[in-house]
Amino acid sequence: MGKVTISFEMTLDGVFDQMERWFDPNDPGVQRASDKLVFGADAVLLGRESYEFFREYWPAQTDDRGFAAHYNALPKYVASRTLSGPLDWNATLIEGDVAETVRRLRDQYDSIVSHGYGELAATLVDAGLVDEIHAGIHPFMVGNAEIRLRTPHPVGLRLLEVQSYDSGIIAAQYAPVR
Repeated sequence: MGKVTISFEMTLDGVFDQMERWFDPNDPGVQRASDKLVFGADAVLLGRESYEFFREYWPAQTDDRGFAAHYNALPKYVASRTLSGPLDWNATLIEGDVAETVRRLRDQYDSIVSHGYGELAATLVDAGLVDEIHAGIHPFMVGNAEIRLRTPHPVGLRLLEVQSYDSGIIAAQYAPVR
């Protein structure tokens, strides 16, 4: 059975938005962590907002590492109640029950990565379908922001690994306690 990993970046106060103020995609630590996760993935799960943002950004990207080419080539599965298929950027719309679809995808792929922590991630955690959560915690506090880390109920986590980078970013990997 395949592994599902949720990966996201946030500020110390749990904020996801206003990334232009605090996120540096060229940070060497962030790049190493992203490379390890994405080059090891067989498929990607995205919510609608992440899909719409990434499909505008990634197809135009190139890099010496081959990251963009690999990410663009991965099959993507998109959870949305408002989009209709067919989707572009090597993406398939998840129709019907998201949790049931992800259970089937786990039988098809060895490693599935989901970027962001919105409604899709909360649904996967609630359904017990997440094996690991990778959080990049940036040394910045936004303050009064609307988009923050949320879960449908309390979720216990077990620390798997933690790294810190020269930039002050902490990369923490957790597994949900079942």
